[in-house]
Amino acid sequence: MTLQHYGTMNTPPIETFPNPAPNRRYVITHVNPEFTSVCPKTGLPDFGTVTIRYIPRERCIELKSLKYYYLSYRNEGIFYEAVTNKILDDLVAACDPEEMTVTTEWRTRGGIHSIIEASYHRSQQQ
Repeated sequence: MTLQHYGTMNTPPIETFPNPAPNRRYVITHVNPEFTSVCPKTGLPDFGTVTIRYIPRERCIELKSLKYYYLSYRNEGIFYEAVTNKILDDLVAACDPEEMTVTTEWRTRGGIHSIIEASYHRSQQQ
């Protein structure tokens, strides 16, 4: 196990493809119910679901590269909050969406069920 802090982790590139309907506003949702990382405090595995909802502009996220991107977290020590925000930052950098929300929902640990949500809105960034 390696201990990572938000922003220092090397992840594989996220590939994209041209949006087939760039003139239409629509929502894409991808759900990964098998996400794993490692608790940086205990070294125990964390299991969660990652949900990505976004409104594409010119580019869409390619799913095979997204799968390998997720797998790169498997042995990384990283907090829930850092995982959620790093995924959002990496995906926004890859596809430049109009809007994107990343939600991570983690299996109960110590009697606490955690849900973390981070959002990006292009109009608020300009």
